[in-house]
Amino acid sequence: MTSPNASVVVKLRAACDGDIDSILSIYNHYVLNSTVTFDEAEQSFDDRFKWLKHHQQEGLPVIVAEENGLIVGWASLSYYHARCAYRTTVEFSIYLDPQSCGKGVGRMLLTELIALARSKGYHCIVGLICSENDVSIRLSHAFGFSSVGEIKEVGRKFDRWLDVTFVQKIL
Repeated sequence: MTSPNASVVVKLRAACDGDIDSILSIYNHYVLNSTVTFDEAEQSFDDRFKWLKHHQQEGLPVIVAEENGLIVGWASLSYYHARCAYRTTVEFSIYLDPQSCGKGVGRMLLTELIALARSKGYHCIVGLICSENDVSIRLSHAFGFSSVGEIKEVGRKFDRWLDVTFVQKIL
């Protein structure tokens, strides 16, 4: 598959155990350096291993974007909420290697997540995005997600209060 930036050839595939180090490295970069995630402490290999196994057991997709044998991004669908009436709603997550931002990899991953959500019979996809993350909000809007609300000062990271924008797409 070729990204919108024609010089980048990226393969999307289901994540496997051998991808955990790369997934972890990408995720922990954002833990330490951004408000993209509200985690404040780096995750361990064991944390991500358990996370991947849980997703696999539940049939929840975790996909990676691979370029020249290197993982340049990953994405997942997770249950939005544990209560059973929410069972047809999933939450999307996308994380890119910082060197791969702006190359169309996020668009490729979101395209695949939406297709996977449809194929698995989900009715709704949501995203909970730090309101200062304009890039992710614009990406979701480009794929037909609507901003449906914002909750103020629900997160605190780097000694700052952070708002969260909810985006939603009905499939």
